[in-house]
Amino acid sequence: MQLSVTVYCASSHKVDQAYFKATIELADVLLSRNARVIYGGGSVGLMGTIANRYLEKNGSITGIIPEFMAKIEWAHPGVADMRIVHDMHERKKKLIEGTDVVIALPGGTGTLEELAEVITLKRLGKFTKPILLLNTKDFYKPLSDFFIKMAEEHFLSPEHLAMWKLIDDPADFWPALENFPTWSDDAINRAQV
Repeated sequence: MQLSVTVYCASSHKVDQAYFKATIELADVLLSRNARVIYGGGSVGLMGTIANRYLEKNGSITGIIPEFMAKIEWAHPGVADMRIVHDMHERKKKLIEGTDVVIALPGGTGTLEELAEVITLKRLGKFTKPILLLNTKDFYKPLSDFFIKMAEEHFLSPEHLAMWKLIDDPADFWPALENFPTWSDDAINRAQV
């Protein structure tokens, strides 16, 4: 069975080259086991980088992009399986529909919003799949510290900190996934701190 991987990532083309390099490395790691990628449908930045690598290597990739972005030609023209949705809310829903794992690459407010929503859904038992954060250049360290602070201040339970894992290198993807703790859909019963 082909694994489906949702990739949250940025469209900025101004970021450090280390982020582009890590994105290509992640694409190659996913391609090594024929994983299908579901991503935000963009053609520039880290989004464009992962799409280009998948197209170059004939990998299976699906883009999900809101209608208003498609109208201003932000959609990657080479991605044949490009799904146009009504708005950003529908996009977030479709990005995780039927996926086996979510990985967040470094990104801006859009990536942060997607990540916060999927973590919230997991806490409530509405999404039970693994969530990984690619911690290139310690990008997600401050966010991880913030989540720990939430737990220390009793806004999260300590068990909630197991809903995601940070990985420092794309090569850590498969080992992290294979050792990811199970999260059941009865999490709603544990959602209260």
